[in-house]
Amino acid sequence: MQKRLEIGQIVNTFGIKGEVKVKPFTDDINRFDELKKVYVKTKTGIKQYKIENVKYHKNMVLLKLEGINRIEDAELLRNLFLEIDREDAIPLEEGTYFIADLIGLEVYTDEGKLLGKVEDIYNTGSNDIYVVKDELGKQILLPGIKDVIKEVKLDEKIIVHLLQGLV
Repeated sequence: MQKRLEIGQIVNTFGIKGEVKVKPFTDDINRFDELKKVYVKTKTGIKQYKIENVKYHKNMVLLKLEGINRIEDAELLRNLFLEIDREDAIPLEEGTYFIADLIGLEVYTDEGKLLGKVEDIYNTGSNDIYVVKDELGKQILLPGIKDVIKEVKLDEKIIVHLLQGLV
């Protein structure tokens, strides 16, 4: 398991005092209120920043990071990703998982056939879609519903039931 989790991407600056606009990757946008620090992942490494202030604007998070006091400083962070330590993550309800923990897991049918590995998961609003890719590069899109996703064994595999018409 990864020791850090991505929680958003800096998509722009906000104002002239160094605030950044963040697209959140979390179901609960208000979870930023509880954070004291974040890590910014750059091409050369990871830098930790203390959070000085959090505001919200049109489903985006506005962060003031310590040491980023000018628009020019904030501009250097545009398009970079924010991470938090796993222990700072909000505990998940039973039966829910961090996407980072599911990526790369092998996916088997309930009949034992290997379909491939989870390459990505994205949300459509009504449910998640699991993108499963086999060794030949063929993709299968599986809805993240109870009728399809039967069992998740973290660090091992996912067992699915293929409804008629899925493959």
